[in-house]
Amino acid sequence: MNAGSESSDMYSNGFGPSPCFYVIDRRFKRAAPNGFSPELAIISDDAGQFNVLLHALCWVHANRLFQRILPLNEQHAKEIEWVHTQIWDIYADLKQYKREPTPALKEAIAAHFDELCQTKTSFASLNQALKRLARNKSELLLVLQRPDIPLHNNLSEGDIREYVITRKISGSTRSENGRRCRDTFASLKKTCKKHGISFWEFVIDRLRPQRLIPYLPDLLAGKASLLKAS
Repeated sequence: MNAGSESSDMYSNGFGPSPCFYVIDRRFKRAAPNGFSPELAIISDDAGQFNVLLHALCWVHANRLFQRILPLNEQHAKEIEWVHTQIWDIYADLKQYKREPTPALKEAIAAHFDELCQTKTSFASLNQALKRLARNKSELLLVLQRPDIPLHNNLSEGDIREYVITRKISGSTRSENGRRCRDTFASLKKTCKKHGISFWEFVIDRLRPQRLIPYLPDLLAGKASLLKAS
């Protein structure tokens, strides 16, 4: 079994402790019909290519829309700060809901969100941002239907940070085989690191081959089974 198939087997089967799958490659949109569960949740920054399956939006990115608004006077600054406070109050309630979901809290969060989005301020740009927030209600509040999904995509962004830095320094690859090689080894390296496996020892184990380190999809499947059992 080569490294490419080990990596693709590992991720195409969606192994993990929850039915959430964090997607950072638009090619998934073409691959999605080929066996992925329709219950998989995609948490994104509202980029259109990620609007597949059960699509939720990242609350951190949603708040950045308001961070980019520049106030023209002191009143505008106060109104922007008030909106930030309301957003993080709703976020705190959503975290509580994830821990202990109740119908009463669900209804209160939805009502608070609607009240915020219907607010009219003296700042036109802020009003437009609130209208956009309202349009994204179903995706921002998907967690009320699925408390298992995250409220942000910081973990997936952290997973690709090393790849993005390398791309900025070195640029792209010169061939499709080069791209596949880069992506495969970046994926294997990150997976080994997450599970306390030395990537260097993993590579040596596969090259010799000694097979002292378990096949990664089997390792993750075993951990997933233990998590489900607990």
